[in-house]
Amino acid sequence: DISTTRFTTGRQKALAALPEAEALRDHARRIRAHTIAHLDRYLAQFADSVERVGGQVHWAETATEANQIVAELALSRNVKNVVKSKSMVSEELHLNQTLEANGMKVVETDLGEYIAQLAEEKPSHIIAPVIHKTRQDVADLFRRKLQATDEDLADVPHMTALARRVLRSEFLQADMGISGVNFAVAETGSLCLVTNEGNGRLTTTAPRLHVALLGMERLVPSMEDLGVMLQILARSATGQKTSVYTNIITGPRRTAAGRPAEPDGPDELHVVIIDNGRSRILGSELAEILYCIRCGACLNACPVYQQIGGHAYNSVYAGPVGSVVTPGLYGLDPWHELPQASTLCGACREVCPVRINIPRMLLKLRAEAAEAELNPGWLKWGLGLYRQTVVRPGLYHSGSQLTSWLSQKIADNGWLKKLPGPLSGWTDHRDFPAPAKKSFSQRWREEKE
Repeated sequence: DISTTRFTTGRQKALAALPEAEALRDHARRIRAHTIAHLDRYLAQFADSVERVGGQVHWAETATEANQIVAELALSRNVKNVVKSKSMVSEELHLNQTLEANGMKVVETDLGEYIAQLAEEKPSHIIAPVIHKTRQDVADLFRRKLQATDEDLADVPHMTALARRVLRSEFLQADMGISGVNFAVAETGSLCLVTNEGNGRLTTTAPRLHVALLGMERLVPSMEDLGVMLQILARSATGQKTSVYTNIITGPRRTAAGRPAEPDGPDELHVVIIDNGRSRILGSELAEILYCIRCGACLNACPVYQQIGGHAYNSVYAGPVGSVVTPGLYGLDPWHELPQASTLCGACREVCPVRINIPRMLLKLRAEAAEAELNPGWLKWGLGLYRQTVVRPGLYHSGSQLTSWLSQKIADNGWLKKLPGPLSGWTDHRDFPAPAKKSFSQRWREEKE
């Protein structure tokens, strides 16, 4: 909650310092809407552009196909050590497991992702993978996994220096680098990666082979459009004017007859363009979710995410955007509960840099789940009872008083430790705050008197 609040405050300050912020958001939305509406054209243009600058393009309809492409590229080149920069798409594919099953060592190089990998956990936030961990949690982890000394763990700079030393050796040994792509530019075939740690630059230049994983919706038509998106991405994500490193990669290292090769960059660049359910979203009423630029602002603003964290969603994509993307990619069954994880307060839409109407899509998915009878019977019964109660003020008032009275009887220092029936799904894992002794209406009447 503290971290998400800090991100949200930073976003507000960064946008407030930009006089044209609202117009820029509108412009960014138009770019995303236009791109998604003409995605087939821009995908073809991008593929041609990549090949024109010396890269190779692979198309993957499913996660299995994408994993197979990457594994075959690695095996055919005798790759043993792989470094990865941050990529939510690779999490979506479960790529690490595939490569490890083929005998390769895979190391995450984003510090947050590296910590999650050491802890054998999944990321809990799109841009801050270990937002759920404290400094002491990380220190204990480094002590166990990296044999860190007290000096190594003296403070955050020392801990960061330890991670840097460990990861530096991994970069030097790597045979293949795998990256995600923040934006791909159709007209030039360029890949744009933004990071704050520099690991993206090392991952894409130190190994001889670079494989970029591109969700097929992450395109912009031109460099001019990329400039617009970069102005709002960092501001919306972390409150920065711009990320520390903005890398634009156009093809592999170039060689020419009679001239020495360029000193930096991989010998080979392969771009894997991934569908994995995105085409299904594109042809549905959820297509607007493909405008998403993965800034994480909606997670930071969401009161549900703030209280339960990312792991509670049990999905690669958490928060409001994940509650739409995950059912969109994989179908409502078994993901029909995710759209319920929202108060529909609209905070996600308010902070979204491209103004995606997430509440509309959450309601759409809830309606589809109800029509398909995917919700449990107790939920239908409970909502029916609630509907009958709220339209009868006297009954609602009496029920509220009874609930409050019973709760106070069984509460322990203001918290309910064990709830009955389906409500136990909450208290099996966390305490529930007991209702206030007096309702708002009671307090209001007393204040007026």
